[in-house]
Amino acid sequence: MAHGGPVLAASGPAEGYRTGRVVRLASTAAMGGFLFGFDSAVINGANTAIAETFDLGSGVMAFVVSIALIGSAIGAWFAGQLADSFGRRRVMLIAALLFAASAIGTAFPPNVEVLMLWRLIGGAGIGVASVVAPMYIAEIAPSQLRGRLGSLQQLAIVLGIFATGVSNYIIVSLAGSSTSEWLFGIEAWRWMFLVMLVPAAVYFLMAWRIPESPRYLVEMGRLDEARAVLESVFTTDQRAKVLEIQSTMDADHKFSMGDLRGPKFGLLPIVWIGILLSAFQQFVGINAVFYYSNLIWESVGFSQDEAFLTSMITNAVNVATTLVAIALIDRVGRKRLLMIGSSGMVVTLALLTVIFGTAPQVSNGVGGFEPSLTGMMATFAVLSFNMYVVFFGMSWGPVVWVLLGEIFPNRIRAAALALAASANWIANFVVSTAFPPVAARSLTIAYGVFTLFAIASIFFVRSKIPETTGRSLEEISEEAVAA
Repeated sequence: MAHGGPVLAASGPAEGYRTGRVVRLASTAAMGGFLFGFDSAVINGANTAIAETFDLGSGVMAFVVSIALIGSAIGAWFAGQLADSFGRRRVMLIAALLFAASAIGTAFPPNVEVLMLWRLIGGAGIGVASVVAPMYIAEIAPSQLRGRLGSLQQLAIVLGIFATGVSNYIIVSLAGSSTSEWLFGIEAWRWMFLVMLVPAAVYFLMAWRIPESPRYLVEMGRLDEARAVLESVFTTDQRAKVLEIQSTMDADHKFSMGDLRGPKFGLLPIVWIGILLSAFQQFVGINAVFYYSNLIWESVGFSQDEAFLTSMITNAVNVATTLVAIALIDRVGRKRLLMIGSSGMVVTLALLTVIFGTAPQVSNGVGGFEPSLTGMMATFAVLSFNMYVVFFGMSWGPVVWVLLGEIFPNRIRAAALALAASANWIANFVVSTAFPPVAARSLTIAYGVFTLFAIASIFFVRSKIPETTGRSLEEISEEAVAA
């Protein structure tokens, strides 16, 4: 995809679009994903310092990490209502402000309770961004580019995670340790959080300059504005498209939770599909990798520097495989990528389960035992670990967010996406909270459970996930309503 302004002919009906324009709009929305990744992973480098500063045990520290996910679920839940009431663009600005406030608050907490409050607020920003970015991208993008543009959200997330790893590593290297004082006499771990002010400010300024979603404008009855936004993206007259969007919406209808109700356990079948899709993305264990990777590698014998470097390599692999997903998603299709990813994760997670289960056990100094990896076994574990990230990064990472922006009918998209994203964060909270005590008892059990969920995800995708590649949101909406 070029970032300039060429006009490309769409496949199917002869309709052109301005590639540079739509990429800029989608990239701005995806900037929320960068902050989403940065804020969710920054705690990985500050774990040890926070525990020492506030004298926290492993249980409390796990809650400090995971409380942001409660905030994410809350933010995601309300994001749909806010997006329907105030528009997608204004909600992006709210998310940017939440990230900026959280950066300052988490850097200078007087006690652990205040730290957790600001983690909760930062989590709310993550939740809001996780809903509004895929929603806006899906609603602005031509169907031929929607998968690739939707994948920009995941690319931004993994770039945010990678940027966090790099900035944390640089800060620790320059300061000497995460607890050492650095610039202006401020401890290094506090700077890890303060760095987030820069992308938060950039996101706010970028979001300030983009137009509102045309589908929100149609919902508000602002048809001329919606047409103008569409014609800034497409090269043809968009009056017919505005009428098509309008036909899938009830402009006088005000959303209520009752609109999501259906015959299957109280919700519409398509809403359940979105919820389960979100849950499976977390239950295959990916965020146990990114929140606790340093601690995992240290627990099996790596030094702190080796653990930081290994985690940075994993983050770089995640970025590279997301680029692969962007290249493939509109060619191979969403469903096929998910099937390939699930199959690969089954194999690599099973290998990690065996590696951790057969490694020699050594005393951890507190009355328990941990696996010890050295030589070829350590190398094989790192390779398996990174291949697992490859299969996740080219499939479940980006495809889930693309599908959540696509599969719901126009009229309920904001609310259904919010509910599904909330389910994603609740599942993330469950995994992140449960992983440390389970892993402390047995990494074999932890990775064995992730393997079982990866197996289950294959059957779920095969039987329940619709293929949306190359179809307009209005076509998908009609099929979802009929189902």
